[in-house]
Amino acid sequence: MKTYKRVSSIQNHLSKERKKNKTIGFVPTMGALHQGHMSLIQKSNAENDITVASVFVNPTQFNEQKDLAKYPRNLKKDAAHLKENDCDYLFAPSVTQVYPKEGLPKINIDLSHLTQSMEGPNRPGHFEGVVEVVHRLLTIINPDNLYMGQKDFQQFTIVDHMLKTLKIKTRLRVCPTIREENGLAMSSRNARISKKLKPQCSIIYKTLSSSKQEILKKSVKSIESKALKALSIKGFEPEYFKIVDGYTLQEIKDPKKHKLIVACTAVWAKDVRLIDNMILKGEKHIS
Repeated sequence: MKTYKRVSSIQNHLSKERKKNKTIGFVPTMGALHQGHMSLIQKSNAENDITVASVFVNPTQFNEQKDLAKYPRNLKKDAAHLKENDCDYLFAPSVTQVYPKEGLPKINIDLSHLTQSMEGPNRPGHFEGVVEVVHRLLTIINPDNLYMGQKDFQQFTIVDHMLKTLKIKTRLRVCPTIREENGLAMSSRNARISKKLKPQCSIIYKTLSSSKQEILKKSVKSIESKALKALSIKGFEPEYFKIVDGYTLQEIKDPKKHKLIVACTAVWAKDVRLIDNMILKGEKHIS
């Protein structure tokens, strides 16, 4: 695996690969890599000739500077994980490489219809930052395929909207959420959960699973209310539990009128914020 930190260097090498008619898969990350990320690398390896991963802690998607400061960074460890999983190129740029002093063209995309609930109100400006950095990374890497995990359902839906709105040819490939033994969705933040509290985090997966069993039997409001109550055990504080249309992310009333329904939640486990989701009806296909 080769590592590059400059935009010009990675572009020069990928240009040579492209001239050989090799397809390129891209996995953007903020580091602190775990098996969930590796599943994306493996999927890209299976579907492309070349796999590129980026490790870049994007400052524009953090609402609080203290959160940005404490975000885990260990490039040496991340690089070792990527090499073990046969990643071909690691792009690990500085902030100035991603956001040059001369500035970048403004991206004018209306995200309001996709950010009205869930993460949107709780993290103002977050998704604008996500769109900005993903667009910039796609401009640099110019991959055939982009790989993202289902755990960030709202995020990949917004990225898909960006790709279609700007008519970017890169194809989005969404991979299933990878979970720990107790059902907890793998996340870089899981390392901050205390050993005592971690087993109890299974309540999130159990609550989502229970909602899936009830989606065609009970009202949406009653399921949401029951879920919030179930998640309010000692040490846990749910921020939201929303059942929405899987394409529009709008809240729903009658499940029978929607082909794709997803439950999304954010829960505080003490001082660690965890997000998760589960498709309750239908199946999400993005390609």
